Order: sequence, then C-alpha cells, then structure tokens
Amino acid sequence: MSTATFIQDQTEFETLRQNTPLLVVDCTATWCGPCKVIAPFIDQLAANYGDRAKVMKIDIDTNKPLAKQFGLKSIPAVLFFKEGELVETMIGVKTYEDFSAAIDKYL
Repeated sequence: MSTATFIQDQTEFETLRQNTPLLVVDCTATWCGPCKVIAPFIDQLAANYGDRAKVMKIDIDTNKPLAKQFGLKSIPAVLFFKEGELVETMIGVKTYEDFSAAIDKYL
C-alpha cells in the first residue's frame, strides 16, 4: 500500500505544485495530536487516488515559510491545488469521506 510521502522543502513543493494537475498537501507536525488522527486517512487517499492525484505531507515546523505563504494558523490543514492554484483548504479533523469528496470534486 502506498502512503503519502513528505515534501522536503519549498523548492520541491513549488515543483510539485506547478507540475501536478491535482496536488493534495497535508500540513502536519510531529507534536500535533489531531494530525495523527487524520494521518491514516491521508495515507489511504494516497493509496486510493495515487493514479489521479498526488497526495503528500509537509512538516510545517521545518517549512515555516510555506505555512506563512498560505496563512495557516492551525493544523491539521489539508490544501488542495488544481493546476497550481489553491482551490480549497480543510482545517481540523475531517473524515476520510470529507477528504475523498474534495478530491472527487476537482478530478
């Protein structure tokens, strides 16, 4: 089963954002309890949608400029990019169905 991998830095993020038709980014941190709750859902999305969307994670502690760039005040935050544009942000704990419905909307 494939899982969502971590984006290492701003450069990798920008490359993915500009070259991926549908990019889903889970903004997370190791100390974040609610992030651990949704982590299995994010991995499940990566497994189920891997052929149609790229599902990734990013640690906001090591990528603070990214959090600032998108005005993130709380996590977990899942960002949806279609053709490089931010089209939706989901903040807080959501169900797998909530996340998959958002992906389906942009496919």
